[in-house]
This record gives sequence, C-alpha cells and structure tokens, in this order.
Amino acid sequence: METLIQADDHLALWTFVMVAATSAIFIEQRYKWASKIPGAIIALLIAIIASNLKVIPTDAPTYDIVWGYIVPLAIPLLLFKTNIQSLVKESWKLLLLFLTSSIATMIGTVFAFMALRHYIPELDKVSGMISASYSGGGVNYAAMSAKLAPSESINAATIVADNMMMAVYFLILIGLAGVPIIRRVWGSPHTDAIEKNPEMSNSRTLSEAYWKPNLISLKDIAICLAASMLIVLISFKLSAFLQALLGTSDNVVIGLLISLITDKYLLLTTITFVIVSIFKSSFEKLNGSQELGTYCIYLFFVVIGIPASIGLIVTKAPLLFVFVLIIALINLAITMGVGKLFKFSIEEVILACNANIGGPTTAAALAISKGWTNLVGPILVIGTVGYVIGNYIGTIIYFIVTQIGM
Repeated sequence: METLIQADDHLALWTFVMVAATSAIFIEQRYKWASKIPGAIIALLIAIIASNLKVIPTDAPTYDIVWGYIVPLAIPLLLFKTNIQSLVKESWKLLLLFLTSSIATMIGTVFAFMALRHYIPELDKVSGMISASYSGGGVNYAAMSAKLAPSESINAATIVADNMMMAVYFLILIGLAGVPIIRRVWGSPHTDAIEKNPEMSNSRTLSEAYWKPNLISLKDIAICLAASMLIVLISFKLSAFLQALLGTSDNVVIGLLISLITDKYLLLTTITFVIVSIFKSSFEKLNGSQELGTYCIYLFFVVIGIPASIGLIVTKAPLLFVFVLIIALINLAITMGVGKLFKFSIEEVILACNANIGGPTTAAALAISKGWTNLVGPILVIGTVGYVIGNYIGTIIYFIVTQIGM
C-alpha cells in the first residue's frame, strides 16, 4: 500500500514519531481545553489520523525499534524515583487503595472474559495484556503484548478499544469529581481548597506548571540512559540464560513458575526495583529520569496507534470496547466501595482508579489539571508500583483465563 512516507525511510519515520510525541506534549501543556485530555491519547490520535490518511505505513522497522528498545528503556527510567520505604511510611493508605484497585482490575477481567470469551478471538491474550495495562500502564501492555504475541489485527483492535474506553473513562472520573452528592458522601477536601482559592484554578495550564524546568545536568542524562540500558541488558541476558537452563515443563504450576522466573520484563522490573532500593540515595539525587521515561512513553503511544484503521474500529473494536469497559466499571465500583468504607476522599478514589487504568503519568496529569497539587507526588510514586506488579498480574490473569477457557 502506497504511503507518503515509505516503510524503509527510517529518518522520516523517526522524525514523524518524535514530532508527533512532541506535538502531543505541547498541545497538552499549551491549551487549557487539551490539558483535560492525557497527552498520550493526543499522541495516539495523531498517529491514527496519519496512518489512515496514508501519510505513514502501518508497519515498519522503526516501530519495532520502539517496541524492542524504547519501551524496555522506559521501565527503569520511570522506576528510578520509586522510594518504597517512604511510600509505605507516608502514603500507605493510598497505596492500599491502589492495590485494592489492582485486585478489582483482576476481578473485572475474569468476569469480562467469562461473559465474552465465545465472541472475541484471542481473548485470553487480550485479558493478560489489558489486566497488566490496567494495573500499571502502557509499558505493561507493551511488555505483555511482546510476550503473548497476539495477531496484529487483534492487537490493533484492542488498542483502539482501550483508548476509546480510556477517553470515556477519564470523562467519567472527571465528572465524578464535580457531582455534588458524590462530593458530600465521599468528601472532596482538595477540590474544596481550590474553590476557596480562585486564582489557582484560573491559571493557564497546570500541566505546564508541573513539568516546569528542572536542573538536569549532562551527567544526569548520561547516568539515566546508561544505567537504564545496562539494566535492560542484564535482565534480557539473564532471561535468555534462565530459559536455556530451566527449559519448559508440562506441569501447569511448574510451567507458570518457570514463565514468571524467566520472563524478561518481569526480571527487568524486579532487578530495577532491587537496584533502586539498594542505591536509594544515589537515585534520589538523579534528575531527568521521569522526563526521559515519560517521553519514551509518548513515543510508544504514537507507535501503538499507527496500526489502527477506521475499518478495524468499526468491525473489531465494538465488542472489545464492551470488554474493557466492563473491567473499568467493575474497577471503579469496587474502588469506590472500598474508598467509602475506609473514608478515602473522592479525589483519592479517582486517582487510584486512574493510576490503575491509565497509569501513574495520566493520574498525575489528571491531578495536575484539577489542581490537586498535594496528591500529584503520592499518586505518581504509588502509581509506579503498578509498573512493578502489572506484568505479574497480567501473567497470572492469562494463566487463570487460559484454564477457564480449556
């Protein structure tokens, strides 16, 4: 199929991917109307429009590089600032709500799979990918997608349905924050504080204010990228070694254990977590990792939107949209119930749901856009725990639904 930019024009395709990601970031931070929409969604929409207008091809080696190298690189970068000790000490209640929301995702995925397994092909793989994504974020989706290797059409349709649902879900969450009866029942101290401080809510874009310039040295950038690549190398080489050493097993339980032990993305998150815990003070002084990691995620969202065609949306996405919406609504219902039981504010409930379904960066973006500045740091840190547990959850759910489908 002829496109304006050919698949072998690597320079032009890299230019498009980087310009699209940069445009999404600029639009999100520059315009007040766009600051309500996660920049990742804007990046994906730019890619969908470009591929459907045949500006870029739907498949190219450039995209494989993003999946194979940029995505793994993003995982350690986004985990470098994770401080579990401080998190448990200062925000343990919010962490428990987030983990409860992760369990709600697992329950919702199994329920949705049982309801629709006869109508959607490869739903076992989709369940593993979505449960990982809805516990961590786009990085976990990419990891599980690479591991489970669904067909390109199902993968693209899932991405389309997921992002359709995400747009709807974010609107629901934003709407809930303003419903008077919801605010009375759950309490909304952070929104109340903003309403008492009108000049804060009238500022241009809080997203731009949050991603304000930081003192990032050349040494910071060098250490961030080199350390992340080194961890990726160690993890992937160790995975290959363990796979050769342990082999495979016909026993279901042993097979699951081998799969967990040898999975390169699980090793990547685990090794990063251990290293960051050991060298906590060094990583706390390191600047730039969140910016670099988040930019990698924007590149990823551009690439995953490229295979999505309008025809695919019409023919494949509707049932998958129902599937992911069921998961999201069960997640919301359970999290709100637990939040009310243990006296969490509606802002905390909304951000816990957002951090699960959309990842910590979109949760932080929502907190920034709503002016809940006191919750930005905690939800960003707590949400990164999803990167650690997301792939484990995805692997476990894939195992469970595979057994159900047998």
